[in-house]
Amino acid sequence: MTDHTKTVPEHALLTQKSFIRSLGAADWLFALLMAAAALFAQYRMGHRMDAYETAILWSSAATAVFLGWFFKPMRWFTPLTMLLAYAAVVLYGGSIQNSDGFLLKFFLSSQSAIMWQCAFILFALFAYILGAAIAVKQNTQSNTLLGMGTVFGWISAVAGFTGLLVRWHESYLLRPDAGHIPVSNLYEVFILFLVITALMYLYYEGRFAVQKLGGFVFTFMAVVVGFVLWYSVSREAHVIQPLIPALQSWWMKIHVPANFIGYGAFCIAAMLGIAELWAIRSEEAGKKSWLPQSQVIEEVMYKAIAVGFLFFTIATILGALWAADAWGRYWSWDPKETWAFIVWLNYAVWLHLRLVAGWRGRVLAWWAIIGLFVTAFAFIGVNMFLSGLHSYGSL
Repeated sequence: MTDHTKTVPEHALLTQKSFIRSLGAADWLFALLMAAAALFAQYRMGHRMDAYETAILWSSAATAVFLGWFFKPMRWFTPLTMLLAYAAVVLYGGSIQNSDGFLLKFFLSSQSAIMWQCAFILFALFAYILGAAIAVKQNTQSNTLLGMGTVFGWISAVAGFTGLLVRWHESYLLRPDAGHIPVSNLYEVFILFLVITALMYLYYEGRFAVQKLGGFVFTFMAVVVGFVLWYSVSREAHVIQPLIPALQSWWMKIHVPANFIGYGAFCIAAMLGIAELWAIRSEEAGKKSWLPQSQVIEEVMYKAIAVGFLFFTIATILGALWAADAWGRYWSWDPKETWAFIVWLNYAVWLHLRLVAGWRGRVLAWWAIIGLFVTAFAFIGVNMFLSGLHSYGSL
């Protein structure tokens, strides 16, 4: 594998611009826009917000600014989703009865936006698979279909995040005294999961130029889409319900998103593990692989697990603080907590073996794949087969 790392002389480090000084006018304009949006939200909704929610609002604005500085496409993604969601708010005009309007019914209501998200995930999957097949046949690195896969992936993320924001507003229209952030049940968190997974993959795709891996990641996302559609039809999970008492806490607003950044990263890593095994097999057979080199895939997998581990650790700490607030103790070895610790330990060992022991290749790829099943059981299996303090999260 070609080493693209450049050695920077020590004296050059002294002359490098700081991160802040390297920001351009567009970055500061974006920061100003996010601050203005937060001010507007506080002006319109401040009477419904306590001190904690105000802190979360401004923390979210700061996070959006950082993401926009770090991942440039977020500078248009965030304002666009906010604009679309606000358009839906205006169209509702304070009454859920206006949901039969053309734009709301077919595009901007939460359910229609989420259905567009599901559709474009499938479109992206087909584009990535067909694009990769054509790239192999033509011996090229990219083509129009792979580019379309990227575009469809972005559209799915825009539609999904817009749907969540609009669903938040709809919950207040339906139940003014019981409105809540849409991360309270399995349906809502799976939509959030699809948004986070798409955004994380698109970042790594742009960072490492690995469009051919899109088919692996979006295959798993398509499976989740299938579950979301089944769950909506069979259980009417898309219907907005009031929060149960156990979830009526501001801790939920920060614990759940952090958790699902971790889940999204671990799922991406598992799909990349499959791709790495495929690439290793081709390399050992002396064949020219249509995939990126296995070392490149493993590097992306390592980055994903490192980010996922960080946010899962933060989510676990936040969960302990929430437990102390709700139940009077930080940790109870409840089945959900126990399996969360198992997931954390699994990826802690993975990172240790790679960074300290120097492990590489097939073992870590298989480990990442098996880790997906451990994570899935911790998230869904515990709720289905075990009971405890978190039994309210069942299917």
